[in-house]
Amino acid sequence: MSAADYVIRVLNSPLDVAASAWNTLLSLQSHPNPFMRHEYLCALHTSGCALPKTGWTPRFLTLWQRDANGDMQLCAACALYLKTHSHGEYVFDWAWANAYAEHGLAYYPKALGAVPFTPVPGSRLLATDDPARAALLDALLHWCQEQNLSSLHLLFIAEDDEAVCAQAGMMLRHSVQFHWKNAGYQDFDQFLQALAQDKRKKIRQERRKVSNAGVTIRWSRGQDISAPDWDFFYRCYERTYLEHGNAPYLNHSFFQAMADHMAGNWLLFVAERDGKPVASSLIGLSDVLPGDPTPRVAYGRYWGALERVDCLHFELCYYQPLQWCIAHGVQRFEGGAQGEHKMARALLPVKTSSAHWLAHPAFADAVQRFLEREGEGIDGYLEELEKRSPLRQGD
Repeated sequence: MSAADYVIRVLNSPLDVAASAWNTLLSLQSHPNPFMRHEYLCALHTSGCALPKTGWTPRFLTLWQRDANGDMQLCAACALYLKTHSHGEYVFDWAWANAYAEHGLAYYPKALGAVPFTPVPGSRLLATDDPARAALLDALLHWCQEQNLSSLHLLFIAEDDEAVCAQAGMMLRHSVQFHWKNAGYQDFDQFLQALAQDKRKKIRQERRKVSNAGVTIRWSRGQDISAPDWDFFYRCYERTYLEHGNAPYLNHSFFQAMADHMAGNWLLFVAERDGKPVASSLIGLSDVLPGDPTPRVAYGRYWGALERVDCLHFELCYYQPLQWCIAHGVQRFEGGAQGEHKMARALLPVKTSSAHWLAHPAFADAVQRFLEREGEGIDGYLEELEKRSPLRQGD
């Protein structure tokens, strides 16, 4: 099938498609995650975080067909945005934009298939099957050409997305993240025994520093996260951004929407000292399957502190989440974008992928050559990291 076999609708808001239709389609994908849920995308929109005024203009491209009853059914969809900058993406193309500008060409607006401010790998080309996925990509590319856009970028894509993008001739780009996998550990101590001695020693020292500073940690999940805790978390999150000279990407209204509509996808750790909270970290949780209350994946997302305590970042963002994952049978913890220091905490390197199309032939050729060189560097970097594995080698 091609895009001509479907009714194509370009939506100006995620609110223009029913939550049930979107989430049902998402559930069929190979790598769904909660950040592609209708509730999450709508919260970004209704809170004002991802709107034209912030450089994110929604243009959700959807494919529909009539079923046997004559009703229109959603067959494929992509959360697409027109971007007037490259902030909040975590796959950096500033050099490409600068090259366009130096030659008097407009790089912006560009088309971006991604979850705003969320560098979590997962399905981007949502489809009922592979033919529908190919038709969706075909429709995306034709639409970008019709709109005279400079480029299309699909970020942090799943393997089936990558395959259809490669088949369509899009350029692939790779980067590195650090993820932890649960090897069936019974407790945190057993996990530590799987690490090299120097890594075990370092982690124990870091955890001891937090404990000796008089800090205790508590956690709450889902509806058990209280409104004051959500408010405290946001103070921490906002403070972290402001300390680095930037306003936060996400506002209080966004997190209020998370508390109201997606509470079950969040796990909050709060650090306390002398009876008052001093820091917190917010962890995303994958949707649970019917009959199985255990999330399969946890995602390190946000953190912040109002007081400085040595090693507290490591405790709240890595050790406490890993300990929780082990206790609750979670299979994987994804540590987020970048951060080679995560290897010392047993988060191992994994390759992530994005796909790119540039309308200008000469620039497309130049970028392709660049990506080939960059790809060789990524492969070499992964080989180097594998040699530095924190896991204990054979005795």
